[in-house]
Amino acid sequence: MSNNSDYRVRVLIVDDHAVVRQGLITFLELQDEIEVVGEACNGREAMQKVKELKPDVVLMDLVMPVMDGLTAIKEIKQLWPETEVIALTSFADDEKVFTALRSGATGYLLKDVQPNDLVKAVLAAERGEVQLHPEVAKKLMHEVIAPPKAADNLEELTEREREVLGLLGRGMSNKEIAREISVSEKTVKAHVSSILNKLGLPGRTHAALYAVKRGLTVQ
Repeated sequence: MSNNSDYRVRVLIVDDHAVVRQGLITFLELQDEIEVVGEACNGREAMQKVKELKPDVVLMDLVMPVMDGLTAIKEIKQLWPETEVIALTSFADDEKVFTALRSGATGYLLKDVQPNDLVKAVLAAERGEVQLHPEVAKKLMHEVIAPPKAADNLEELTEREREVLGLLGRGMSNKEIAREISVSEKTVKAHVSSILNKLGLPGRTHAALYAVKRGLTVQ
């Protein structure tokens, strides 16, 4: 982050659709406070560009070939923590939102975001301020304040289910959990469904919060 009033926020745009990238570049380049320094079509290329260009902010699509955006966010924040990343996607499902934020994303926006709001988000991210699409903010607020229906049913879980619950609390996706415990994604989904049913929780984000609150995420 720079205190220089003439400083332009350096942005890298990552999306597997060239039309989307070009549209973002065309709009953002009109902003006096922003400079688009590069573009990438997948997470792996994004990591190389971050290494080369050292952008202040990365606008990261999530569903891409070669390396998806969620994986790229985690890797970028581990290797270059000073670079802020905003997820810019069409998807607002619980798993992607929670995983992106747990991985270090500074913001989560949907692609229907108003152009001026996108500019505000980029400038805010460069200051380290979290920016969320209204739909995502509403979803997360609901997830956080909604109390678990049955907070005392932990003993009903099997050892494997407790393990999966702890990994959910660490922000892992079903794919990452499957790799971690050497089972199929289908098996992980079955475990997650069973966990939600036994604990009386409406979604995986509730389960992740449950795990965090009960100290099940300690590695």
